[in-house]
Amino acid sequence: MEFLEVQNLCKTYGKGDNQVTALDHVSLTIAKGEFTAIIGSSGSGKSTLLHIIAGVDIPTSGTVFLNGQDVYAQNRQQLAIFRRRQVGMIYQFHNLIPTLNVVENITLPILMDHRKVNQERLEELLTLLGLQDRRGHLPNQLSGGQQQRVAIGRALMNSPAVMLADEPTGSLDSQNSQEILRLLKESHRKYHQTLLLVTHDASIALQADRILTIADGRVVRDERRVVRP
Repeated sequence: MEFLEVQNLCKTYGKGDNQVTALDHVSLTIAKGEFTAIIGSSGSGKSTLLHIIAGVDIPTSGTVFLNGQDVYAQNRQQLAIFRRRQVGMIYQFHNLIPTLNVVENITLPILMDHRKVNQERLEELLTLLGLQDRRGHLPNQLSGGQQQRVAIGRALMNSPAVMLADEPTGSLDSQNSQEILRLLKESHRKYHQTLLLVTHDASIALQADRILTIADGRVVRDERRVVRP
C-alpha cells in the first residue's frame, strides 16, 4: 500500500434537486515524501479533497488510508487525535487564536493533548521560520506573512505524517507568497514531509514533483515532473 491512498472517494452536499457533487469517484495514491500540487478551477473539488484527506470533512463514500491507517474507520475522538498528530493543515487565512502569542499558537496541538512541548523542536521551528524575535507577539502584532509562518509552525510542531496546504499564499502579496512557498519547500526537504498543496497559481504548481488537475470533482490529469533543486 502507498503512503497515502484514496479509493473511490465521493462527496455530495444537499439532497434532491439541490444536491451538488463535489467529488466523483476519486482514486489516487501518493508516495511518501512526494510534493504534489492540486490545481483546478473554483468549485472543482480540490479543497474538498484536501479536507477529506485531513479528516476535516466526512466522505459520502470511499476510503482514505494514511500510512496504513483507515482514516474513517476511527470514531470521532480518535479522528480528532489523528488530525492533531498525523496531519499538518495550513489554510489561506491562518486561523490563529487571537489571544495566544506566537509560541502558544505554534504549540497548541501539543497542549491540546496535554503533552510536554519539545523545546528543541520549538526552537528549531522558530529559527526555520524567522520568528525568534516575535515569539511573544500576538497575531494582530504580526504581518500577514508572519501570521502564515506561525500557521506553518503550528502544522509542523507535531512532526505530522503529511502536510496539507489549502491556498496557503492566497491572501498574501507576491513577495510574501514566494517566501511562504520557499519555507514550505524547505520544510518538505528538511523533514522529508509528504506535502499536498492546493493552488490556482500555475507558477507555484510547477515547483511540485507532481501536478493533479481536478475538474468537476474528478482527477482529469496526473503529471509527474522532474524538478530541479
